Amino acid sequence: MTHETTLRADAQRNRERILAAAEEVFLVKGASASLDDVAKCAGVGIGTLYRRFPTREDLLAAAYSARFLTFAENSRARATELGPLSGLQAYLEELVHLTTVYRGLASSLGTVLQIGTPGCLATSAEGRRLLDQTQRLGAIRPDFTFDDLVCIATAILLCAENDISPKTRISHLVNLFVNGAVVR
Repeated sequence: MTHETTLRADAQRNRERILAAAEEVFLVKGASASLDDVAKCAGVGIGTLYRRFPTREDLLAAAYSARFLTFAENSRARATELGPLSGLQAYLEELVHLTTVYRGLASSLGTVLQIGTPGCLATSAEGRRLLDQTQRLGAIRPDFTFDDLVCIATAILLCAENDISPKTRISHLVNLFVNGAVVR
């Protein structure tokens, strides 16, 4: 089901209840929480949940869509002020911070960003735009892809997930990635 499909009123209410329940359950139990728990919290059967969201990643993408949409809009505005390379660095750092909201999302990030929700599409498009700009300036290697950027974000997420100070660790790792580990 695409996000543009018009739903019956009861189906729309169920969808909204599922998304609200997913937010509640994923915030407490993380991205790998039982989908049965989400369905129970929403007051719907598991079949209703799967009819609306065939995979866990579909549900995660829908639950994150508004966050991703706001992130993409803010990233574009920030990159205008910072310039392409600093904008790409800020994009990567904020993407990693944003995806820590649901513990354990790192393992699904690449798949989630490929799902066609408005927020996922906007976030991916903004990352590709920034990457293209930095490559045209010669600041980033031409063989570096958006998929590579998502892999880097995932690796940073996995490294910082259990760190005592994840914000500091994320900033440090993003800086190492963008600026390298060598003194110039």
